[in-house]
Amino acid sequence: MLEKLMPKSDEFFDDFDAQCAVTVEGAKMLHALLSDYRDVAAKVQALKEIEHKGDDVTHNAFNRLHKQFITPFDRGQIHSLLSRIDDVLDLTNAAAARLHYYEIKESLPDATELARLLVLSTEKVREVVAALRLIKKPEQILAGCKDIKRLESQADEALRAGLGRLFKSGADPLTVIKWKEIYDFIETATDKCQSVANVIEGVVLEHS
Repeated sequence: MLEKLMPKSDEFFDDFDAQCAVTVEGAKMLHALLSDYRDVAAKVQALKEIEHKGDDVTHNAFNRLHKQFITPFDRGQIHSLLSRIDDVLDLTNAAAARLHYYEIKESLPDATELARLLVLSTEKVREVVAALRLIKKPEQILAGCKDIKRLESQADEALRAGLGRLFKSGADPLTVIKWKEIYDFIETATDKCQSVANVIEGVVLEHS
């Protein structure tokens, strides 16, 4: 029944795949920047260009949603899925931009760890979203959603531990404020990955 509701040729799935691809790319670029903290301005600019590419994909998908009469599942769910995937990349770019704007001189291990968890989250999102195209095994999709939520919980813990170390580091208050904002952006991006999982769970449970 569910497979019939989701035609293989529907272009919305291409939009989802394209969104997820640029989102994974952006997360990897942020992690690479924090892991090898050189040429910051150039790397931040490159990620900004990826974010613009993601915006174009999202814009085209929303146009399709407004024009196309038949959709693979509920329009509201499609809109939510597109918006939340877009949010992940926006937040990733926001974190990177602040590294440049705030003239951060060196990376911190906790920021790198948060970015690593974001990469894993976006890769899992890509995997689960792609599985919607041929939804023969809803259990596999739901298991992937649980993995995304598990990673989000790990990011929550990494944020708490990272903030604890930051507050005890003896860094000047302005530096602490800057890093707290950057940490929050990265962790919130993992929250949005969980939001994607919540939407997907709704689609699967509604139609299976």
